[in-house]
Order: sequence, then structure tokens, then C-alpha cells
Amino acid sequence: MKIIKILIKKHFESFAYFYSYLEYRIFVVVVFSLLIGILDGLGLTMFLPLLQMINDSTEIDPESLGRLGFLVDFIEGIGLNLTIFSVLLFMAFFFLVKGVIQYIGGVYKVNVQQGFIKKLRIKNIRGLNRLAYKYFVTSDIGRIQNTLTGEVNKVSLAFINYFTAFQYGILVFVYMAFAFTIDSQFAILVSIGGVLTNFLYKSLYKNTKSFSRTLTGENSIFQSLIIQNVSNYKYLKATGYLNKYEKKLNKSAEKIEISNKKIGKLEALLEAGREPILIIVVITVIFIQTIYFNSDLGPILISLIFFYRALGYLMQMQVRWNKFLAVSGSLENMALFGEELESNKEVKGPKIFDESIKRMELSKVNFFYNNTHILKNISLDIVRNETVAFVGESGSGKTTIVNILSGLLPIDSGNYKLNGKNIETLNLNNLQTKFGYITQDAVIFNDTIYNNVSFWSENTPNNREKFWKALKQASIYDFVNELPEKENTILGNNGVNLSGGQKQRISIARELYKDIEVLILDEATSALDSETERNIKDNIDNLKGKYTMLIVAHRISTIKNADKIIIMDNGQISNINSFNELINDSSYFRNLVKLQDI
Repeated sequence: MKIIKILIKKHFESFAYFYSYLEYRIFVVVVFSLLIGILDGLGLTMFLPLLQMINDSTEIDPESLGRLGFLVDFIEGIGLNLTIFSVLLFMAFFFLVKGVIQYIGGVYKVNVQQGFIKKLRIKNIRGLNRLAYKYFVTSDIGRIQNTLTGEVNKVSLAFINYFTAFQYGILVFVYMAFAFTIDSQFAILVSIGGVLTNFLYKSLYKNTKSFSRTLTGENSIFQSLIIQNVSNYKYLKATGYLNKYEKKLNKSAEKIEISNKKIGKLEALLEAGREPILIIVVITVIFIQTIYFNSDLGPILISLIFFYRALGYLMQMQVRWNKFLAVSGSLENMALFGEELESNKEVKGPKIFDESIKRMELSKVNFFYNNTHILKNISLDIVRNETVAFVGESGSGKTTIVNILSGLLPIDSGNYKLNGKNIETLNLNNLQTKFGYITQDAVIFNDTIYNNVSFWSENTPNNREKFWKALKQASIYDFVNELPEKENTILGNNGVNLSGGQKQRISIARELYKDIEVLILDEATSALDSETERNIKDNIDNLKGKYTMLIVAHRISTIKNADKIIIMDNGQISNINSFNELINDSSYFRNLVKLQDI
């Protein structure tokens, strides 16, 4: 069994990929296809006795049906006389049952397809949200977005075309089997013709698959450019760069168009050539059978019906297979993306951390991004409700330290302990709910103020009370209360309806709403004007002693009242002390204070 699985995975990658999601359901789809083909074949077989009756034959020759003569024996065996009516009745029965099975199979296939896409979406979302942050920050965001959105639709098309081609292949096999039972010589000749047509399509398949891979890459690039266009719209607009950037987007769109056109031309060629090739093969074989082998036309006509269907489905199978290859690049990308999510998921310890954070300790911690040594031999001790600030040049490691303390980044060596417990042994899920994180670019969702702060909590009396309390703590209660729609006000895309200071207060209110223990402010006031900065600073001072606060700041005024200030220098701690002590002890800090006129 293990060897079979290895062979399937090696030679039938797409089948193995679909099977990993659908399991036995794949074979149910196959069974439906098999039943449809058999019932259709039995119905078509009834044409032969019908032809004999139309030619005024009073007796039906079972041998004229080849190995399918048992049908005549069966009809007579159940006490029915072979008449035109009884033959037509059986023909109608077979096709009616076929229609019912086809409908049930079609509905089942749709359900299987939608279930597959749902599983795929959920698995990818789960994989993305369990991805290690260290891997995420170095990932291609355009590719992630393209794979999670556009590529899913193409994988859905891949599923449809793959299994439609698979079903057609089964029908080809069934019709060929019926044809062989009636006239094996005729069947062999048409089979040779069918095989020869496959060689005509081989190079087309190869080119289609190549174009599909190219198209997948170009779509990812285009998505990345669109994301950057939206994210940097203000800058591009203000600097007159929009037109230049638009040209870059247009070139990317043109490349996608070219690849799509190439794939479309190949599909058109396959579609247009299908019936002419089919007719040529059939005509040639009938000519050979009747002229050179003097075969009776009756069995040939029935075999011809089977082969016309078989060859028709063979051609459709080839067309569907080419359509599958046209989106196979997306399927390959999706499979690879899933493997990357799995291999780079965040490693979590087994222990649940369900206690209050009383102490955070870093001991001789080192951290690398690829081969770059970011933090070097860091040792630090932070106790509950202490306010700790980090200052230093850009790239000195300030944000990296707070990302480690919040569990976003794993250390490469040394120890990080929470309440004396090694963080590597702890499950981070509930631990990180104890952290609030506010950055320079406040996170605002295009929804109501209530949903932004409560993070879509149910609008109960208790939650509303928590909501207004959080607004008061963040000093934005009066602003919200004076709005016409109050907490139901829609904030717009990225908080377009708010000032910078209001965005930050909404962000602070959100973190306070969820009953955090540690509040991280990473350059939270660096983009604000002096007055707004001073208001946010007052907010921070009011929260001092109520939460453990970790503040990364360039502006020294916001951290003047911190319990201790840590000066970072090239990934190392150069000094730790209070504001007043550092003025005396550190020339670097003294110069900072002087430059900022504090």
C-alpha cells in the first residue's frame, strides 16, 4: 500500500493533491461516471435489434450484438416478446435511469467541488495565521494575496477540468468496451486512429503548461504592484509619480494579457480541431471496413455510435485536459504554498500560560535575520506594571526586542522566561491575548467605531460598558460621544475619517478593551504633531502603573516618566537607567535631550 501511495504521488501529483482533500469522494465521482457510461451504452445497444426489426426481420439474432447478446436473452427470459415497443421501452428505461444518475452525480460533483474549495480556503487561512512572523516579514505579500484570492478560483477550475477529463476518460473506456464486444476489428482500427490523434495534442499540452506557470508568476507580481499602489497612494499622488507607476502596472497587465492570449489560442485550436479530426478518423475506418473487409453495416453503425461517442469524449477529454493544464501552474503554486505554510508555521510549546505576567526575563539573548546578527547578548529584567522605554538609532534593535518580548519572534540563543518559565515550552495562543500592540501606523478597520474597539464583540450591555470605559481611558470618549452616529460611525478605509491622534486613541482603546497586561507602543507618536503627541503622552502617563508598558520612541518627551530607559546601540544594550540618571551618565542620551529641546 505504501509503495502504491508513493507511485501515485510521484506520477499522479494532481490526483494525489485532490485526494488529500477529498479522499473516498473522488471514487464516488468515478463510480457515477462509470454508471452513466454503462447505462448509456446499454441504451445505445438497443438500436441494433431495432434496426433488424425495421428491416422486417421477425427474429432477432443475439450474435449480431456480439457479447452483448445477453440483453436479448434477458428480455426474453423475463417473459417479454421482442417487439419494437418492448425494445423502445427498454431503451427509454436505460436513458431515463442514466438521466437520474447523471443528475445525482452532477449535484454530488458540485458539492464535492465546493467542499474542496472551502477546505482549501480554510486550510490556507489557518496556515497563514499560524505562520511564523519571522518568515512572514520576508515573504512576498503579492504572492500571498494572489494565492489566497485569485489562485483559489483557478484551482477550482483545475478541479473541474481535471475530473471532467477523468470522467470523459472513463466514458471513453466504457464506450470502447461496448464497441469491442460488438465488432472488435472495427474497434481496433478506430482505436489506432484515436491514439494517433493524441500525438497531435502532445506539444500543445506542453506549451499550455509552460504558459500557465508563467501566468501564475505574472499574476503574483501584478498583485504585489497593486498592493504597493494602494498602500503608497498618498505619496505617489503627492509627488506626481502616479503616472510613472501606472506605466509599470500597465506593463505587468500586458504580460498577463499576452500569456492569457497564448493559452486562449491553444484552447481555440484544440476546440476547432476536435470534430474535423473525429470525422476523418471515423470515415477512414468505415471505408476500410466496408471496402476491404466486407463487414455488415448494421454492427458497424452501432459500433460507430459507440466510437463516435468514445472519440467525441476523447476529444473533449483532451480539450478539458488542456484547460486543466492552463491552470495547472496555479495548482502547483497552491500545493507549494501549502507546503511552505506547513514547514514555516510557528512552533508552540505544549504548556498553556494562564497566569498573570509578573516578570519577563531575557538572558544572553541573540537573534539573527538570515545571517545578520541583530541582537547581541541581550539581558533584561522587566517586572509587572513597570514602564520600560527603548531608545537608540534606527536599526539598533529596539523593535526586535519588543517583538521577542511579545512572542512574535523566537530567539536564536539564550533564554526568555515568563514568570520563570521558558517561553519555548509555552503555548503562545492565550499568552498573546495579554499583549496590546500599537504601532506608528495605527490599525483601523473599515467598520464602526464599536467594532474597531471591541473587535466585533457582541453588542451586549456588558460589552458596551467595557467599550465606553476603554474610550475614557484612551481619552477619546468625548469625540465619539459627540458624533451623530456615536459608536456606530463608520471609520472608512484605514480610518480616513480620523486624524492621526484619533486613530492612535482608537488603537489604544481597542487594546484596553481586551483586558491586556502588557501594552507595547512602537513609535506610536512619531507621526503626530506636537500637540497630539502631548495628548497621547498624557494618556500614557495616566496608564502608568496600571499596565506593564514597553515603549519604543524617538521622541524623548514621551518617555520622560518611564521607570527605566534602555539605550540600544548596534544590537546591544549600552545603558539602562531613569531619565534623570541617564542625563548624567550618558552623553548620547544627553545630546538627544538637548537636540529635542526637552
